[in-house]
Amino acid sequence: MARYTGPVCRLCRRDGLKLFLKGNRCDTPKCAIERRENPPGMHQSRRGKLTDYGTHLREKQKVKHYYGVLERQFRKYFQQAVKGKGNTGDALMVLLERRLDNVVHRLGFGQSRAQARQMIRHGHITVNGGRVDIPSYQVRAGDVIRVKNRAKSLDLVRGAMSESARDIPDFLSRGDSQIPEGVVGRLPAADDVSIPVQTQLIVELCSR
Repeated sequence: MARYTGPVCRLCRRDGLKLFLKGNRCDTPKCAIERRENPPGMHQSRRGKLTDYGTHLREKQKVKHYYGVLERQFRKYFQQAVKGKGNTGDALMVLLERRLDNVVHRLGFGQSRAQARQMIRHGHITVNGGRVDIPSYQVRAGDVIRVKNRAKSLDLVRGAMSESARDIPDFLSRGDSQIPEGVVGRLPAADDVSIPVQTQLIVELCSR
């Protein structure tokens, strides 16, 4: 997995694409993509044209970095998507959207997916009243995602919510109670994916 080098990750620098890996920075004028007309980097004018394989690989790497999954995890998701019904690319993205760390982030409880993963592992989040410390947990329709009722958990999430300005996707809803909680109204669809991606390129690459 690529390491951060400054305010944006290498994929953002290379492609000029926001992946929101640095929390809310990408929503502000401080974002390096907004501050420069061209993608950041002193050698961007020397880059040659990507090969066909490079184009396919870039889409795959973009999705892996966006959701924070490793190669082995990504392969498992792809195998599940192949076995499912319907379009394989759409099924793959839906599986990634159903990850608990993604849902926690998109509810605004975590400024980034990395922070959401850490919150889940440390026991700050419950699902249907029970503690779940597995970031890859697949949420289901009707699941209630709630912050644990303790001062440390509440302060952490409220701090993230006060700085989050992103809209909540249609398949989720967030309550206004004193203890932050969200509900999975339905399973996410391909239209709910917030990252622009050509899933067919990923399917072609992983099917080789």
